[in-house]
Amino acid sequence: MLNYNLKTAWQNLKSHKSYVVINAISLSIGIGACLLIFLVVNFETSFDNFHADKERIYRVVAATQSPAGVQYSKATAYPVAEGLRIDYPQLEKVARIYERKNQQITLPDEAGKSVNLPDRKFKEQVFFAEPEFFDLFNFPFAAGTAKTALSGVDGAVLSKETAEKFFGDWNNAVGKFIKYADGSIFKVSGILENVPANTDFPLQVVLPFKAAEQQDIPKNWVGQDPSLNTYITLPANLQADQFNAELKRFVKKHTPAEFANQEYILQPLDQIHYQSEFGSYRGSTFSKKLITALSLVGLFLLSIACINFINLATAQAVTRSKEVGVRKVLGSSKNQLISQFLTETFLITIISTSVALGGAFVGLPFLNNLLHTSLSIEPGLPLFVFLLSIISLVSLLSGLYPAIVLSGFNPLKILQSRFTGRAAGGISLRRVLVVFQFTIAQILIIGTLVVVSQMDLFQHASTGFDKDAVVIVNIPRDTGRINKSDALKNQMLQQPGVKNVSLSSFSAMDVASWDDKFRFDNAVKKSEFNAEFKWADNDYFKTYNIEFIAGRAYAKADSINGYVVNELLTQRLGFKNPEEIIGKKIDIWDGKLVAPVVGVVKNFNGASLKEELKPTLIGSFKMVYRSFNVKIEPANAKQTLATIEKLWNNTYPEHLYEVQFLDEKMAGFYKQEQQLSQIFQVCAGIAIFISCLGLYGFVSFMAVQRTKEIGIRKVLGASVSSIILLFSKEFSILISIAFLIATPIAWFFMHRWLQGFAYRVEIGVGFFIATIAIAQLIAWLTVGYQALKAALANPVKSFRSE
Repeated sequence: MLNYNLKTAWQNLKSHKSYVVINAISLSIGIGACLLIFLVVNFETSFDNFHADKERIYRVVAATQSPAGVQYSKATAYPVAEGLRIDYPQLEKVARIYERKNQQITLPDEAGKSVNLPDRKFKEQVFFAEPEFFDLFNFPFAAGTAKTALSGVDGAVLSKETAEKFFGDWNNAVGKFIKYADGSIFKVSGILENVPANTDFPLQVVLPFKAAEQQDIPKNWVGQDPSLNTYITLPANLQADQFNAELKRFVKKHTPAEFANQEYILQPLDQIHYQSEFGSYRGSTFSKKLITALSLVGLFLLSIACINFINLATAQAVTRSKEVGVRKVLGSSKNQLISQFLTETFLITIISTSVALGGAFVGLPFLNNLLHTSLSIEPGLPLFVFLLSIISLVSLLSGLYPAIVLSGFNPLKILQSRFTGRAAGGISLRRVLVVFQFTIAQILIIGTLVVVSQMDLFQHASTGFDKDAVVIVNIPRDTGRINKSDALKNQMLQQPGVKNVSLSSFSAMDVASWDDKFRFDNAVKKSEFNAEFKWADNDYFKTYNIEFIAGRAYAKADSINGYVVNELLTQRLGFKNPEEIIGKKIDIWDGKLVAPVVGVVKNFNGASLKEELKPTLIGSFKMVYRSFNVKIEPANAKQTLATIEKLWNNTYPEHLYEVQFLDEKMAGFYKQEQQLSQIFQVCAGIAIFISCLGLYGFVSFMAVQRTKEIGIRKVLGASVSSIILLFSKEFSILISIAFLIATPIAWFFMHRWLQGFAYRVEIGVGFFIATIAIAQLIAWLTVGYQALKAALANPVKSFRSE
């Protein structure tokens, strides 16, 4: 029976090639898009699930109460880990890890001296970890062990990939030496198996935590460093909520009373990849809301592809009615006919899935480039289960209703030529399905327009400073950088293509920052709010063209001799006139950095536009300068950058040169939003295309259903335009109904999405007018050919067929 059904189905499909092609295109696009989304969701939900005790591993994170609400951070104070070990011996494991981004690693010669060759200098993300870290997490060693590799102060652990990059063959790496950015020499004592892509611990270079004590880590109970993380494994009989209560007592015991607003809570390992308020060592998180949104988009794209199948299959009802009638007269039962039609659907689904797999292979590089991932389509149980589920689900959803309808025709009416197509039934259902398709398509169109507009705001909104043609050049973090930086700055200023140069800790807009409370005007208590600190020389304001509204820039100096504040800080302190704050003293860190306010500048965005403007103060603090801010002439940019690189290499011959345009750096702040924008655009395009195929099927049904009516209208003098309008009126109403449904849904979800940004676009009526116009225009173009064909048909043929 199965063999007969397959042969018959294949012959029927060959007889209806256009029907098969349209369905196969629609289904293959829907299945292909769904497959790519499945790969993304499957990857993003698999992070760090390979650790043996993953359900009991937690990160200790900070939750600080403030007037603006709770501020979260992945930071912990340096003594927290040791305090937990002492106070709570029941904890199975406690481990610290400290991160330093973009650190130079040099390969010295056998005598430990640096070799000034470009291929022996590298920039790496470096971690300092306690040996217990590798007991807590399951990162296997290919050579050496965690206990021996990190037990001292001079051992180093490399991944296989990094060892091969450094030394050619990882098997020869053990025993070799590497030189860290601060000049410390480490001996390679362990090799990690390459860490998987689905981990938030990109371990490539790991040094002993004991060596991190030489870094600038606050060693007290209140100094929290976001780069310092503490992880614990709870015993099986202890729940996270119970231990969170213990952590309150723990903080109260060890923290001074004035820092009572600081708390620690536990963050489960399986939430690290998703919670942006804490962040991860990968530098980005992937929102669970985005995973849900992608999953729904994939499901909807597949659904509207199935709807197309239903519409096209029922549109074929009239042409296949005689076939059904003959089969029934010859003894075929309804179940046999349903089985036959389902077999046809199954074959089309198999063809579509095969095409979708090929399309997914073609589209995967684009997706990897967009999301900065390395996804691949690999044979395995997850892929097999997914494809089997898709084939079964699509075959059932797409084929069952048309099969029931087609198999239910009355053979007597068919053979007496009294079948008009009404028996295909479901005309109301088909209208509902078309409305559903265009509802989804228009939701995606509105979403795309909002996301693109928000990205445009990020890119073109005024920041309050001049960011054009500013390049950021790093300063090496060795002991000699301070003495050499002033000389290099003067050399840069002598170049004809350089307009201004400033030394600073952070650029004018930067994700990195220092912030803390301060004492104002000899007050006993510190301020109720945190201020953001930006350390820079007095040329900073001229380089970025930051406008003063009171006072002046501080004088040239290596240390604090005056502060410049923004107008928001003056307002937070209660001053209505910026001039009133000039001369008032600000004390940071209990007398360590005391100086008067000498100037007030207009507010400028010192961080991402996703965040609220912050009270800011700027002062000179040469010891912490990290970069040159160089304003160049755009006309001679290439030559000027080459000159800067040459001067830099002459000044710091042992270090790697790095340069980045400020506008490129700022674009990186909105990487996830840019990715979302492109995903929305692609998915909206796919949804519109599939929906238009469905609309084509619906119009095809209408043309067959109303053949006699059209013929009569033409005989009675109806024009071609009036007949085209007859078709257009039907689908225009359906699309308008879909628009009315899509509008509140899209507004609700996009409004919620925009609430995550401090600076955001308003969802005005223009978004909705553009959406209905786009939908109607595309739909008219889609059905134009079919409507024109029906209008131009010879009416005599329609009467003769009757």
